[in-house]
Amino acid sequence: MVRSLLSAALLVTVYYLLPLDSAFTPGTVLGLAGGIVAVGLLLSWQIRKISLSQRPELRAMEALGTTLPLYLLLFATTYYLMEQSAPDSFSEPLTRSDALYFTVTVFSTVGFGDISPRSEPARLLATGQMTMNLLLIGVAARLLVSAVEQGRTHQDATAVEGQNGGTPKAP
Repeated sequence: MVRSLLSAALLVTVYYLLPLDSAFTPGTVLGLAGGIVAVGLLLSWQIRKISLSQRPELRAMEALGTTLPLYLLLFATTYYLMEQSAPDSFSEPLTRSDALYFTVTVFSTVGFGDISPRSEPARLLATGQMTMNLLLIGVAARLLVSAVEQGRTHQDATAVEGQNGGTPKAP
């Protein structure tokens, strides 16, 4: 748990300290896409670790504690850069905190309505985030649960093997 909190704190600190003064360009969108692929690869690696872990439930919580903040901060960074390049993209100017807040309200489907995308690119980006959110919540959650179940099965098999003196029991 401590590692998850430290990872999230480090990611948020980097988000606030990074010099985000570049313009929103097609490269920004490619960077976001690359970041999402990196999150997918990180999640895949973590799922493998969960399935082999002695404590798969804790490992799954750790995976969520690192993957989710990274995912959210990718979108917050993109929204912030979009606002810096095209100030009328949203219903109000976005600071880094506002961009993070908007990202979390979209992710959580709360949508208070206080900040909304005005431009077509901003709406497309928000739509893309909503789509990715559904995939992340549905697919990633299912994969994490399966990895925890596999980890438990692996634990049980290891325990039985240990009780039999290192040789698996014949069916």
